[in-house]
Amino acid sequence: MKIIRTAIPDLIIIEPTVFEDERGWFMESFNEKRFHSELEVLGLPAPKRFVQDNHSCSKKGVLRGLHYQKAPHAQGKLVQVSQGAAFDVAVDIRPSSPSYGKWVAVELSSTNKYMLWIPEGFAHGFIALEDNTNFHYKTTNYYSKESEAAIRWDDPTIGISWPAVAGLNISSKDRESPSFDFSPVLDL
Repeated sequence: MKIIRTAIPDLIIIEPTVFEDERGWFMESFNEKRFHSELEVLGLPAPKRFVQDNHSCSKKGVLRGLHYQKAPHAQGKLVQVSQGAAFDVAVDIRPSSPSYGKWVAVELSSTNKYMLWIPEGFAHGFIALEDNTNFHYKTTNYYSKESEAAIRWDDPTIGISWPAVAGLNISSKDRESPSFDFSPVLDL
């Protein structure tokens, strides 16, 4: 596996080693020992154990996010796309962070097989760039309806440069999410 640093040091892209031949390909999609070791090399803490796996399938133009869970159910996420492609975004919402309010985006696809590690304290969202985009993610905490929260996907103070995709499809819940408040009052 190869680790790619992003503009926000706590967010990392993981490029797995893929073995290909005339039959197809093989890759190790997760190895806890190697993942923790690579984080340690970067001076980053190992996450809590992953306790839940989620899988969604989206049509081209579906935008989901920006979602996060508040304490005591905050979640770290290891995200990947197994079919299709997505423009994936993480926003730092940790008030004490030097990158507070900043965002990182990466294209995750079945072609590049990249994964993005998003620790607790980040809001997350994506837009499907192809039909039948299958999005998988492991979480470090269980989903809790009472702890779910969201930030408007197009909040001007964050200023995410989403790609132009025809037929944008956003749930009413995500359209009605509140704007980001830069005053440090978020309970993560």
